[in-house]
Amino acid sequence: METISIHTPYIQLNQALKLLGWVESGSMANEAITEGLVVVDGVQEFRKRNKLYPGAVIEFEGQKATVVAE
Repeated sequence: METISIHTPYIQLNQALKLLGWVESGSMANEAITEGLVVVDGVQEFRKRNKLYPGAVIEFEGQKATVVAE
């Protein structure tokens, strides 16, 4: 499982997908979220700007990552 380190209190879901390199652009991230392809903490997520705090687990196309505080 990958980790994504943040130095702010939270990161938005669409930004996290880009930062992880799972999508090439913000529009691709938004499209994947809108289509219901992203799961956060075991729940299908449709909010593009959902705030992810340390401890959150993101899943997309068989990949998993945990948000950790830097």
